[in-house]
Amino acid sequence: MLRRLDLRDQSGGYRDAVPRAEVDVEHALAAVVPLCEDVRTRGAAAVLDASERFDGVRPESLRVSQSALDEALAGLDPAVLAAIDESIARLRATCEVELEQTVTVELGPGAIVERRIVPMQRVGLYVPGGLAPLVSTVIMNAVPAQVAGVPGIALASPPQAEFGGLPHPTILAACARLGVTEVYAAGGAQALAMLAYGTEENEAVNLITGPGNIFVAAAKRHLQGTVAIDAEAGPTEIAIIADAAADPKYVAADLISQAEHDPLAASVLITDSVELADRVDVELTGLVAAAKHEERIRTSLAGTQSATVLVRNIDQAIDVANAYAAEHLEIQTANAQIDAAKIFNAGAVFVGSYSPVSLGDYAAGSNHVLPTAGCACHSSGLSVRAFCKNMHVVNYSAAALDEVGPKVVTLAEAEDLPSHGVAVSVRLDR
Repeated sequence: MLRRLDLRDQSGGYRDAVPRAEVDVEHALAAVVPLCEDVRTRGAAAVLDASERFDGVRPESLRVSQSALDEALAGLDPAVLAAIDESIARLRATCEVELEQTVTVELGPGAIVERRIVPMQRVGLYVPGGLAPLVSTVIMNAVPAQVAGVPGIALASPPQAEFGGLPHPTILAACARLGVTEVYAAGGAQALAMLAYGTEENEAVNLITGPGNIFVAAAKRHLQGTVAIDAEAGPTEIAIIADAAADPKYVAADLISQAEHDPLAASVLITDSVELADRVDVELTGLVAAAKHEERIRTSLAGTQSATVLVRNIDQAIDVANAYAAEHLEIQTANAQIDAAKIFNAGAVFVGSYSPVSLGDYAAGSNHVLPTAGCACHSSGLSVRAFCKNMHVVNYSAAALDEVGPKVVTLAEAEDLPSHGVAVSVRLDR
């Protein structure tokens, strides 16, 4: 089911050799830019027109009422609510530890520099609603924003014809449980434009986070600068480094778990064991046939973005994985912890046979909004830090300026910016 790439005789050049989904964001921009401009010009009416066109339903209003949020929460299956609560609690605990504190440095008497941690004042969270109602994405976006202390949180999710133009009720229930009351029935590029520009029904935000399809990624690229973004998230990816000690059924199940997301999802097995690769293929045959989303999974696993990559040994597997920079990387080897310590490019690393990616998707305490398309070599996953800014606060006394001021004047003159120096020297000559 998975094609095979044999890299056992190759040394280097792995970045171009490993499979990758072909996603043309630039092409999508041709459709997205006019849509965003329409929202910027016409506001809420343009968002509603786009919803009718793309989602097949025109919501009565963009803003979801508090009564609709309350009703969704009241109707939620208690078992689902308990799982949501557990996911919230675990992620909140991680975020609270990650939250940086304001620090102060005294460089001399009266010379104080403070690095102040300031939360974003208003953020927009995007939760997809296409192939699956991603209730977990509500949690992954909202919890770090709340822990960061963001005072204004707006969330947008596509309207569903099945639910009268409201977002999926499970998504609304999660919003209600988290206390996110500003929720909009809007999806796709039009939702991001609504959040970025503001309309007569909503105030513009400073940051937009959350995953989505290629049109959402294109909208993020277009709107970046007007707002900050977390990343241009593309189709999901899983790479698994596995040796002969791995359980082929675990490996196969994990490859399928991400293929279930999207026909463009990438599932990559990196192994030095041909025997394991063969056994994984056997397991895939049975598990895929039994899967609810069999067609979607088959398309993903058969795509050019998915493959079994054969390597000489685990050291080469680690080199390949670091070159691939997967969104999710599992290490299922005999020395999993030692091997995981050698990984420096991955959105998140899952160590050992009992840390599947699905755990991270829901309740590991980690965040599942992660860099895709090889961006893990330079970008990080969503965390509480994304919702904060660092701001230096400088507070010098007259005596402290007297001490360092002449050096400032010297440097200003060296840069041929004498007026910079004058701004200091007039204070030294007081």
